[in-house]
Amino acid sequence: MLRLFTSRLYREKVTITEMIKLYCRKVHNDSKELCDECSELLAYALKRIEYCPFSIDKPACNQCPIHCYKKDMREKVKRVMRFSGPKMLIYHPILALMHLLDRNRKMKVTSNLKSPKEVQSN
Repeated sequence: MLRLFTSRLYREKVTITEMIKLYCRKVHNDSKELCDECSELLAYALKRIEYCPFSIDKPACNQCPIHCYKKDMREKVKRVMRFSGPKMLIYHPILALMHLLDRNRKMKVTSNLKSPKEVQSN
């Protein structure tokens, strides 16, 4: 539980995981298991977070100058976030609050960033 408050990347991974699980359970099926489409989206999102060139200084994706998601995956994640975001306050209030705080963080400028093409190819 302490990692939620100290590790930004860990918190980002947990948040997207819970958002996709909530979306899949409410929209695609009523099972605890993710459908194939949501499993693929989760794996993709976790990989993007892992390879984020900002690392621990990672901004919220909607505020990032580098859009490393492929267009179709970005649309899927937007759909998930639009659906799950408001519901996170009910199902995962701590994650929702931390996500709101993270969205308002100032981004640090780093000179050793990978280009968007490098990030997308990972």
